[in-house]
Amino acid sequence: MIKPVRGTRDLLPPDTDLWNRVEAKVRAIFARYNFHEIRTPIFEDTSLFSRSVGEETDIVSKEMFTWEDKARGQSEKAQSLSLRPEGTAGIVRAYIEHRLGDAGTLQKLYLIGPMFRRERPQKGRYRQFYQIDAEIIGPPTAGSESPARDAEVLEMLATLLDEVGLRDWKLQLNSVGCAVDRARYNKALREALQPVVHQMCADCQRRAETNPLRVLDCKVPEDQPIIDRLPKISQYLDEPCREHFAAVRAMLDEVGIPYSINERMVRGLDYYTRTTFEFTHGGLGAQSAVLGGGRYDGLSELLEGPKAPAIGFAIGEDRLILALQSQGEQARENLQAFVAPLGSGMNRHALKLARELRRAGISADLGDENFRLKKSFELAEKAGAKYIVIIGENEVAADQFAVKDLASGEQVQIPRANLAAHLRK
Repeated sequence: MIKPVRGTRDLLPPDTDLWNRVEAKVRAIFARYNFHEIRTPIFEDTSLFSRSVGEETDIVSKEMFTWEDKARGQSEKAQSLSLRPEGTAGIVRAYIEHRLGDAGTLQKLYLIGPMFRRERPQKGRYRQFYQIDAEIIGPPTAGSESPARDAEVLEMLATLLDEVGLRDWKLQLNSVGCAVDRARYNKALREALQPVVHQMCADCQRRAETNPLRVLDCKVPEDQPIIDRLPKISQYLDEPCREHFAAVRAMLDEVGIPYSINERMVRGLDYYTRTTFEFTHGGLGAQSAVLGGGRYDGLSELLEGPKAPAIGFAIGEDRLILALQSQGEQARENLQAFVAPLGSGMNRHALKLARELRRAGISADLGDENFRLKKSFELAEKAGAKYIVIIGENEVAADQFAVKDLASGEQVQIPRANLAAHLRK
């Protein structure tokens, strides 16, 4: 038997009902904040990710699914392609290519879809996983550099998590400063790590040379005392970056969004600047992040585009669903009616009635005239229906139907004209 590739899985009902409910709520909240959907290809030129995410990041150096797309004919060149490991780079590429900045306004864009990383599968982490990604990007004249944009995104995320039903989330904040601050901090980290890095894990020894900031992400218990003694990023922020971060915090205080400062949270992707953040949840274990993001003011220019400061985030949808399920959250049963035809020739009447109910906005499933009444009741209960609507010769002749509430056992006769309204209650 052929099975799914390791690190992938099928999403099945009723779990997909919960996924759809979450996505519908997310889309509704994004619309409330004037975000609009963008859909980008799931594979791109490999250089897009190596230039934006960073050559020395684990994502690019270890985790991308990359292949050589061979040339077909003399007019075509071979090209290295990669499945997208994250969404931001593709969105910024589309922003540049389609000259979205020419409108002179902020572009509020979101994307929902699969991402791909060749990493070790574990709880809530897969090689094909799903992200909800959103970005605010635009020219400085549209206010894209303002700390108000950072605060707006964080306030929206707090609202989103509350409304999808996630309880007891925690917001962690930090600032990684501008490119100059980050370079100074990287240098200080390298110097501080040099005499102690040989005592650390193999990953930290490699990262100390290639990307010192990633050392701060290390979860190896034995390395934590060393990491705690390393310099803090706040010591290397220039005055504009300090003021920006202070303004973000002041606005969160004003609207009552709780947060804590985590100076070890630097997020290892090369494009981050200034504000970085994570929302965490206790139902996910040690790897507790549900979503993360931050500001990336220079990414458009790095990809040869116009100056377009931006802030964005990615929600790990697999992990959000897992956190909701850890609270006992389940997909809500939404089948309102099971239409049960009884007797020869009743299928056509049942189909007609089901069509009328569905067109009136009632969710309905359909039995078969060959089923006995007992089996129809069993199927209605298994389908999660609230009501069973019985159609036999007498019901068709009277143009009213026996409707039974499967929870209470109450059964009433309802005229066709009143049936949809009764079921809607």
